[in-house]
Amino acid sequence: MATGRSAATKIDWTRITTSLGLKGSTATSLQAFKKRNDDARRKLAALQTQPQTVDFAKYRAALTNGGVVDEIETHFKGWKPVTYDVGRQLKAIEAFEGQAVKSAEETKGRVDEEVRALEKTLGNIETARPFDELTVDEVAAAQPEIDKRTEQLVSKGRWQVPGYKEKFGDLSVL
Repeated sequence: MATGRSAATKIDWTRITTSLGLKGSTATSLQAFKKRNDDARRKLAALQTQPQTVDFAKYRAALTNGGVVDEIETHFKGWKPVTYDVGRQLKAIEAFEGQAVKSAEETKGRVDEEVRALEKTLGNIETARPFDELTVDEVAAAQPEIDKRTEQLVSKGRWQVPGYKEKFGDLSVL
């Protein structure tokens, strides 16, 4: 048990969170666990400072019915701490840990995929030619809906894009 206590005091919670890159619900769960751990350690320390012996002679002298004190003393001396099987709790913790690891791996996969997509987009942006160097055919090949919309407007006899004058002004004065 002393080894368990010394190991528990050496846990660096902030290092765990930062080194594993925990975020979201995983980090929140870890912080809640840390709080419960700290509370339990505080309560344990408070209980360990309390006296652990009972002065039955003092109670016999203070009470007129010494038989009650004798009965309590026999129960007290016969008391043994109950041991609990914590296997079920450990299994629940292991299941939670497995779920957390699985969730972290899924999140890592999604983040890696998004990073690859962003790197590809950044590469496209860096290698793209300036807009003023593009030809109409290149723009139409990149965005076919522009070509379709232009054909539609021309077939209806419209030569100007709706909203163009409002947005950019009338250039016929020039």
